[in-house]
Amino acid sequence: MFDKDIYIQRRASLKRAVNSGVVILMGNMESARNYHHNYEHFRQDSTFLYYFGVNAENLVGVVDIDNNNDAIYGNDYTIDDIIWMGDQPSIAEMAAGAGVTTTSTLSELEVYINKAKKSGRKIHFLPPYRNTTKIQLESLIGIKANELENYASMELVRAVVADREIKSDAEIAELHKAFNIGYEMHTLAMRMCKPGLGEREIAGAIEGVALRKGSGVSFHNIVSHHGQTLHNHSHNNNLAPERMLLVDCGAETIMNYASDNTRTMPVSGSYTSKQRELYDILTAGFDKAISMTKAGIINQEVQKECLRVMCNGLHSIGLIKGDAEEALESGAMSLFMPHGLGHQLGLDVHDMENFGENNVGYDTETKRSTQFGFSALRMGKRLREGHVLTIEPGIYFIPKLIEKWKKDGTNSEFINFNLVEKEYLDYGGMRVEDTVVVTKRGSMILGDNRIPYTSTQIEEYMKHNRE
Repeated sequence: MFDKDIYIQRRASLKRAVNSGVVILMGNMESARNYHHNYEHFRQDSTFLYYFGVNAENLVGVVDIDNNNDAIYGNDYTIDDIIWMGDQPSIAEMAAGAGVTTTSTLSELEVYINKAKKSGRKIHFLPPYRNTTKIQLESLIGIKANELENYASMELVRAVVADREIKSDAEIAELHKAFNIGYEMHTLAMRMCKPGLGEREIAGAIEGVALRKGSGVSFHNIVSHHGQTLHNHSHNNNLAPERMLLVDCGAETIMNYASDNTRTMPVSGSYTSKQRELYDILTAGFDKAISMTKAGIINQEVQKECLRVMCNGLHSIGLIKGDAEEALESGAMSLFMPHGLGHQLGLDVHDMENFGENNVGYDTETKRSTQFGFSALRMGKRLREGHVLTIEPGIYFIPKLIEKWKKDGTNSEFINFNLVEKEYLDYGGMRVEDTVVVTKRGSMILGDNRIPYTSTQIEEYMKHNRE
């Protein structure tokens, strides 16, 4: 945990932002894997962690706006629990670490909430994302589980987003730790990558790093030589020498701050001329996006300029035809990059997206595009100092999408389908990703060392370090 004063200050900020009523912040419960006592690895709710810091199951945090009081409710471990788990701290002892002096049982929480409801006080809660939380909330406040999202407090959502999205110096220091673990994961993958090795072997090895150095991976890692499948969690292939391996992975620290990087490396150790040509176009767009990222710019503009660089690059090698600027405006680049440039990151790898992407990545100033591909941008709004976000352009050749666009005539005046089908249909895909913290004059890449990312850097690292 951070120093208790940090949690006290965070809850004070929440009280200033929410006008009145009672805020309920649900901690997560244990989640059974295949029978009641065989649990999945426990992961606390990120907003509960942000305001209360206690990484234990079956707790509920309450911030009473009207009475200026904070409390944690939960049931202390019984002797039966302690026999299996060993000595455990009491709820009061854990709460004290976050500067909370009021604690009680979950049954007393029901009494407290019922009294607040009878008094006509507003009960604020966030949109629940776990079924167990929905059931718990239904019992506690009397709204059916399938209707809870409709009654979630948008006032609370806005307040939490405003607090959590601007990272403090203490949080940035913790994020650096996460990205240092990520550096070890990615460089290990580069050292291991060679023809004939199973994707599973690399995926298992880098997950082991995340477990040894922190609390595990920040998401199910993507380790695949079929990079054209954007979220490919299958690790069943053996690496072929003519392919590239896309590794999109990250770790969480013990305090659950996340990292997220992507690199695409040649299985043989050297890019083919065609692979290098496209990879260099990709990294040119990537560099452009990083150079533009600073406080005050709208992130939709950063994505557009990144795509402009890549569009001109694809035009130079014949994949885009006609007027390159018209091709960009028409959305032709979405055939090759049907996802957004990035997302916020912090305690969640996709920070706060359980509140809804539009509530996190957009605001009254910026509205989400309706154009295919560009509409997938998760973080589009104006950047502020302290924002942390990923920058992750890609170039992909997705056979089914190519087939559909050609059949429908989508952007046929700008896409050289003959060249795409003749030379690139089995190419796969590539992505490069770093995460930055926004500063007044620019941005800072997280982590003490940058993972090799240019074609030359990756080849040199693999040449001198492969196992």
